[in-house]
Formats: sequence, C-alpha cells, structure tokens
Amino acid sequence: MYAAKRHSEGDLLVTQHMDLVRRIAYHLLGRLPASVQVDDLIQAGVLGLLEAARLFDESHGASFETYAGIRIRGAMLDEVRRQDWAPRSSHRNNRQISEAVRAVERRTGSEATPAEIAAELGVDADTYHAMVQKVAEARVFSLEELYEDSGSFDDSIGGVGGDPARECMRHKFAETAVQVIESLPEREQLVLSLYYDDELNLKEIGEVLGVTESRVCQIHGQALTRLRARLGEWELDEVMA
Repeated sequence: MYAAKRHSEGDLLVTQHMDLVRRIAYHLLGRLPASVQVDDLIQAGVLGLLEAARLFDESHGASFETYAGIRIRGAMLDEVRRQDWAPRSSHRNNRQISEAVRAVERRTGSEATPAEIAAELGVDADTYHAMVQKVAEARVFSLEELYEDSGSFDDSIGGVGGDPARECMRHKFAETAVQVIESLPEREQLVLSLYYDDELNLKEIGEVLGVTESRVCQIHGQALTRLRARLGEWELDEVMA
C-alpha cells in the first residue's frame, strides 16, 4: 500500500512539473550548439524528472522543484554529451588552440595575445577567430558544468553523492578552475560572468560591451580555450563526465 502511494505521488509530481522540463529545455537551447534539438532535451528532461520523483526525500529540506530542476538539467546535459553534437573540427580546434596558448605562454612567460596564438597556429587572424568561434558554439555548456560542480546542490543532499574519490577530484578541479578563471584577461572574465552568472545571451553581452554578437562569441571561445590550456594536467571532459 505504501509503495502504491509513493507511485501515485510520483506520478502527480511528474504531471505537475512538465512545464519545468520545457522551461529548462528552452533556456538551455539558447546556450547550446544550433544542431541540438529541443525535443531531444525535453525527452531527456522527462527521464530526469522521473528519476527526481523516484529519489526525492522531503526530509532533506529542499523543495521538489529545486531538486528536480537540477536532475532535469543534468539529464539534458548528459544527453548533449552522449550525442556529442559538436563536429570533430570543433574538438580539433579546441585542442590545437589550447596547445598554441600553452606554447606561447610557456615561451614568453606572459599572456598569449590573439595575434601570437594565430602565429603559433600558422593561420591568419580571420581563420583564428573563426576557429575560436566554432569552439564557443560547440562548448558553451562545459563551463556551466564546471560552475555547478564547484557548488553542486547534489553535494548538500544526502544519499545522492557519487564515488568519494571522484567527488574529491571534482572539488579540487573546481578550486583550481576558479583560480585560473581569475587569471584570465579582464574582458574574458567579464564575458564569462555576464554569460554564466547573469545569464545574458551573446547579443545582450554585445550591447553591454559595445561589440557585435560574433565578437562576444569569439571572446567566449578564447576564454574557454585559455582555460583548457592553463588547467594543464586536468582533462576537462573526463572530470565533467
């Protein structure tokens, strides 16, 4: 009888929070590669909602909507990672630019400029900016995951944690990443803050900075590749898996 009651309550929670799934899906859609389909996000989000209804324990003090929101969003990002919508060229660009940044900064001992990075890659400025833009378009969710891992809601709720060693690694990674973010050029820090903390879109950030949406995308992409380069021994994708 208790199991039947729990099942009924779970069904009610799912029915009542379908709008939450759709809201999160459309919010994420504007921050992911154009090839990502909203129906795929919604489908993944429903699975996250079902999982939240099954695991939710109100005795921990959190509201179901808050708990479910994190489960739904996590399920959607898992689906994006699983499908890997980013073209191979974006992964290649990300790796090549990060390696070039490391090489320049190791050689000069100072912050690598776009001109220096382009020269290290052996390409002209326009080609370099196009490469950076592709990186940004394909990798916009990575830093979001990093921010969540540095203060994950799941960490504060008993019974939902993962492997302790892996969680320790995530926390160490997050601490290191915060230090690296603070070492970025001021404009790159500002774009990341406006995008992830204030949740402005690229067009809105462009209006704040007085530059084009395309230029904001380039700054964002360069910040991500510089992060990857300066994190060095950390393997971003592995830590965030």
